[in-house]
Amino acid sequence: MLLYSQLSLTSAVLICFLLTTFMLAVQAGDFYKLLGISRDATTKEIKKAYRQKSLEFHPDKNKEEGAAEKFAEIARAYEVLSDEEKKEIYDQYGEDGLKQHEQGGGGGGSGFGGFEDVFSQFFGGGGRRERNRERQTPDVEIPLHVTMKQLYLGAVIEVEYVREVLCLNWQECMKNSQECQGPGVRVKMQQIAPGFVQQVQQKDDRCVAHGKMWKSNCSACPSKTTTEKIDLTIDINRGMRPGELITFEGVTDEKPGYTAGNLHFKLIEKEDKTFHRDRDNLYKTVEIPLVDALTGFSITLKHLDDHSFTVNVNDVTECDHVMRIPGKGMPRRNGRGFGDLYLTFEVDFPDKLSDEQKKAIKDILSSSDQRDEL
Repeated sequence: MLLYSQLSLTSAVLICFLLTTFMLAVQAGDFYKLLGISRDATTKEIKKAYRQKSLEFHPDKNKEEGAAEKFAEIARAYEVLSDEEKKEIYDQYGEDGLKQHEQGGGGGGSGFGGFEDVFSQFFGGGGRRERNRERQTPDVEIPLHVTMKQLYLGAVIEVEYVREVLCLNWQECMKNSQECQGPGVRVKMQQIAPGFVQQVQQKDDRCVAHGKMWKSNCSACPSKTTTEKIDLTIDINRGMRPGELITFEGVTDEKPGYTAGNLHFKLIEKEDKTFHRDRDNLYKTVEIPLVDALTGFSITLKHLDDHSFTVNVNDVTECDHVMRIPGKGMPRRNGRGFGDLYLTFEVDFPDKLSDEQKKAIKDILSSSDQRDEL
């Protein structure tokens, strides 16, 4: 009966897990839902929906959490649905089929990498609890301000850290004491009545460890600790993100009866004048004149590592149009390629036009409209 109950519970958890995985797979990455359009939307409707959504979630205008990630998803959706070939593949085979097409084929995963982890939470694998763990001094967190360029290229930074360490002869100042039950904890027996004894716990800084007490006025080590300067080398890996911690274990202040705590350097990214970053993606706003927006243009940009690259645009560029440049973002922390660069084009309109310029523009656009009608 017990075995049957365990199997039933296991089956129930398995079914719930599979259903949840299936629902997530169905809901994730529907490009039509992202743009808020139907599957039979026209090219014009797709373009209009993309423009509205991209303005709503643009990182420079929408500061809400997750807006930049949503913006990248919208840009990806428009990239696919505005391309007839990609749209046809996506409609038939979904996003996974499209990715295989873009990569020239290749396998995927089953999507159940964390299945064993889910079951380990329900059945066994609880782990051992550490008992009588030695206490440690407090951890220390220090902000480390770095540039986006340092996070792009990687960097090595040398720092000097000042800490308190036990003096050389500190052990000579220790004596045995059964009343000491740990650092700062003293337990003594107190008689409250004939035949009745009460155990009383008191705070006593002389107790430095279990069974160990610090000798008062010990000449071998009068101040318990001395000041020490240590040199640390901080390795910043390429693609690290703001808020990540670089940890040095056991290097904070020492204290009798304690192990030294950990020192954490928290990465703080300085604001960059050229790029805005969200995870592995970079964003940049580019201003172009009206003539370039109408006729096409080429621009040369300098990246964080000072290499230059050219962006060519042959079509008409609308205001606030966003262009995705694959592989021009930040290095991925796992070493597998780079994120993407998103360029937002702002069109600089002239303050005024002469009568001749107005007439010329009208003639050009009118003749273009007539050809379209034919």
